[in-house]
Amino acid sequence: MTRIRLRVVSALAAAMMAIGAAPTQAGQVELDLLTSYVGNWSGKGVLVGGEAPESFRCRLTIAKGNQAKINYSGRCTLVNMNLSVSGTIAYDDKSQRYQAAMSSNAGFTGMAVGRRDGEQISFDLDEKQVDRGGNDVRIGSKIKLRGGGITVDFEVEFNNSGQVLTASVPFQK
Repeated sequence: MTRIRLRVVSALAAAMMAIGAAPTQAGQVELDLLTSYVGNWSGKGVLVGGEAPESFRCRLTIAKGNQAKINYSGRCTLVNMNLSVSGTIAYDDKSQRYQAAMSSNAGFTGMAVGRRDGEQISFDLDEKQVDRGGNDVRIGSKIKLRGGGITVDFEVEFNNSGQVLTASVPFQK
């Protein structure tokens, strides 16, 4: 059971990755959209696909960073386990896209590219990792910043067993 919990923590870390690059100067419109998410957020979800559904809670703090960036730090709690993530989200004028960087206490670091559609920014991540037990894992997450809310959806598939874990966490201020 502990190995599954470590996998879940790793999957949540990858999922929260997109909520976070050292870009060039952003325009005021992009900066205004990013800073509209500054504040304290909380959310809860249910992990499905394990032995039994498992509820968990998350907190996320987003603050104005240097230049045209926002910084974030978050924590999710699953039965006796905690996941901490931190990173930065910024708009890069040169590539004309949002970029998110993240690191976590579960050993995941990475970057994701965001797409803007109207007032929504969405980040998609699909990655292959190796868990702490040396097993191949496919991790997918979708993060949406939309209408003053944040939603994180994730899925992790353990290639050796075919087991798939999923969760969705809507965050609110």
